[in-house]
Amino acid sequence: MEKNKKSEIKAQASAKGIRMSATKVRRVIDRIQGCSYEEALVSLEFMPYKACNLVSQLVLSAAANATTNLGLSKSKLFISKAWVDNSTYLKRFRPRAQGRGYPIRKPTCQITITLKSRSIEK
Repeated sequence: MEKNKKSEIKAQASAKGIRMSATKVRRVIDRIQGCSYEEALVSLEFMPYKACNLVSQLVLSAAANATTNLGLSKSKLFISKAWVDNSTYLKRFRPRAQGRGYPIRKPTCQITITLKSRSIEK
C-alpha cells in the first residue's frame, strides 16, 4: 500500500451461515452493486427472489452502521463492494432402496456488503 493514499471511510455488514446457495444470492448481489442506497432498496423490493429479503436486511444494517458509527448520511451512500462466498455444507442422508443412504448437501454462504459515501469533487 502507498503511504500517501487516504484511508477510505466505509461501512460494512456481513451475514454468515445463510442457508442458501451462493449462486442464487450472487444473481441478486450483481444487480445492486454500484447502485445508490435508495436505488438498491427499491430494486430489491421488486425482485422476485428469496435472497432479496436477506440482502435488503444487510443493506439496511450496513447503512445503520454508516450513520451511527461513522456519521455518514444515507442519501450519499452507495454500494461499493458486495460479494458472496461459499461456506460449509450441511450434510444429510436420504434413505434409499436396500438400506443404502444417499448423501444430500445443503449449501450455506457468507454475504458481505460494503457501503461508501459519494464525495462531490469539482
